[in-house]
Amino acid sequence: MMRTSSIKAKARLAGLLYLGMAVAAGVAGYARTTIAAPGDAAATAANIRASETLFRVGVVTDLVQATFFLLTAMALFALLRNVNRLAAGAMVTLVAVSVAIQVLSLVGELAALSIATNDGIAAAMGQASADSLALLAVELQHDAFVLSQMFFGLWLVPLGYLVVASGWFPRVLGYLLVIACAFYVVDLFAYFLAPDLEPMVLPFSALAGMVGELAFMAWLLIKGVRSSARDVRGTGAVPAGGLAAGA
Repeated sequence: MMRTSSIKAKARLAGLLYLGMAVAAGVAGYARTTIAAPGDAAATAANIRASETLFRVGVVTDLVQATFFLLTAMALFALLRNVNRLAAGAMVTLVAVSVAIQVLSLVGELAALSIATNDGIAAAMGQASADSLALLAVELQHDAFVLSQMFFGLWLVPLGYLVVASGWFPRVLGYLLVIACAFYVVDLFAYFLAPDLEPMVLPFSALAGMVGELAFMAWLLIKGVRSSARDVRGTGAVPAGGLAAGA
């Protein structure tokens, strides 16, 4: 059986990767919201031209956060695979799908950058048409990123199960992760099916995600796992003190 110190080291590595993902996502989100002017093609294109470096930084940090996201899932798989290998595999698979969509969506931002900063395109199409095309590329990237939220949310279900089943963490952390998933998915459906309602859903979705994910990340970084944690060998075993344990 693996020593508690080794398990804690794995947990803290996962926490550091999770933190790296969160920081990169924050930078990318700042760049995106600073430059994009929803519904205003001229302003969006002008912002891209005026803040080209910031826009490029946003693209790169989005790529970095996607990479950290995948590495976080891999680190958590290494930590939790002996709790339930099927659930751990499902967790990584869902993250991989989300990451693939996120990375592919960046093509939209690169297209917007190329269109907004290429004088030849503006000369051929007219400035207003070129600006509209740049805005369309930005909006397509955003829509694709929102689509990835389905899998970004769903990965929290197997993770939440593993958190509870392992007995290495307070059970409430697992429940909070599953609740965060529910809010992410509801927000996704609201965005596409009830866009007028989505702005009211978004704050609750963001809050649920922050509470669940930040609490779990903080536990990984500060505590790692419970001091009584021991690794479990097997494909579907639940450690003593797991599902039946208290928080």
